[in-house]
Amino acid sequence: MTGGVERVALTERAEALLRTLIERHGPVMFHQSGGCCDGSAPMCYPRGDFRVGASDVLLGVLPQETPFWISADQFRYWRHTHLTVDVVSGRGSGFSLEAPEGVRFLIRSRLFTDAETAALAAQPPPPCGADPTTTDAANS
Repeated sequence: MTGGVERVALTERAEALLRTLIERHGPVMFHQSGGCCDGSAPMCYPRGDFRVGASDVLLGVLPQETPFWISADQFRYWRHTHLTVDVVSGRGSGFSLEAPEGVRFLIRSRLFTDAETAALAAQPPPPCGADPTTTDAANS
């Protein structure tokens, strides 16, 4: 997010895969739920194929104008954590677009530094799915 502390980023490998997926499927989005097993992995969907809920939080916008949403419950757990989307070999069991590639996205995390935490406290809260402007942009 411009002008403040970013809450989510991509590794180089994840960014390269994201470009490939966008070339094949058009604009995409990520959603991070709070489920167990593969439900705790970030899922990549064609934009508009996954409906963002009113309480989902827009954690950030990744390269290629790719929104990264997270469930409200998961955001509460991870609000002090910077997330990095990475790619590893192996197939998950979800419906994420990368599954046919023989790889899967996963999250690597670290706690924010004291300076980042202070900067985040000074920023407005991230938008949520209840904001119709944000939701419309994510679902189109």
